[in-house]
Amino acid sequence: MSDFRKLSDTVFASPQITPDIIGEAKELGITTIINNRPDDEEAGQPAGGEIEAAAQAAGMDYVAIPVTSAGFSEPQVEAMTEALAGPQGKVLAFCRSGTRSTLLWSLAQAAAGKDPDAITAAARGAGYDVSPIRPAMDMFAARSKG
Repeated sequence: MSDFRKLSDTVFASPQITPDIIGEAKELGITTIINNRPDDEEAGQPAGGEIEAAAQAAGMDYVAIPVTSAGFSEPQVEAMTEALAGPQGKVLAFCRSGTRSTLLWSLAQAAAGKDPDAITAAARGAGYDVSPIRPAMDMFAARSKG
């Protein structure tokens, strides 16, 4: 059973997924998987290549934007923004717990000009706390307004 948490009408965050969960994701209308977890972060986790192969076999797109414990970089925010802008369907982003995926989604939303308060509320509704990155969200949101 999956733990897909709805961040928006088109984006879900999740703890680590396995190839056998791809079918469940497809049934929910998910067309793109975004992997925010680096390979070999933890013993026994499925390799990104395994999940990518399962996603592609199911006709889904796969994007890897790994986030390490070093934190987030602007290129990662840009990559997430691009990954979210492209799909014609729903997106599932995952990492170990779903937190990094939610934080990166939040930064990408702010960079796209979305309201940080609304982003924070959506993340909270999915069970995630984005307060540690709120200053960065505010900065990206201000920058998007020129």
